[in-house]
Amino acid sequence: MRQPDIEIYLKDVERDAVTAWLEKALGPCDNWRQQGQTFKCSAGTIPVTWLPGAVGKWHSLYLESDSTPWTDDLACARDAHAALGVQVRCAPGSWVEDEDEEQADRWIKVDSEGVSEILWRTD
Repeated sequence: MRQPDIEIYLKDVERDAVTAWLEKALGPCDNWRQQGQTFKCSAGTIPVTWLPGAVGKWHSLYLESDSTPWTDDLACARDAHAALGVQVRCAPGSWVEDEDEEQADRWIKVDSEGVSEILWRTD
């Protein structure tokens, strides 16, 4: 089932590299606009939010649409890793507000060793 939006976390990557990848995958990006600590743009027709340092050295990339080329966060994370060569993390499924802490700490890691499930305590 297609997720209503996409959110991935990328480690140690420059926003310019992410912009170039987004342009190849989604279409031209307009200029990034800073709003507080976040940066926003549109890539093709997709609203994009970039939060640098969301969790330490991890940057959050949020695509606010179900019309991306990726059906879920993992598909996007795999593509981002392949294009950018950095470790990418994502939730194993759609986020649920009532999720217990143990479930909330379950993440999927995509890196040069492949795809694996990890515990990532982000608080």
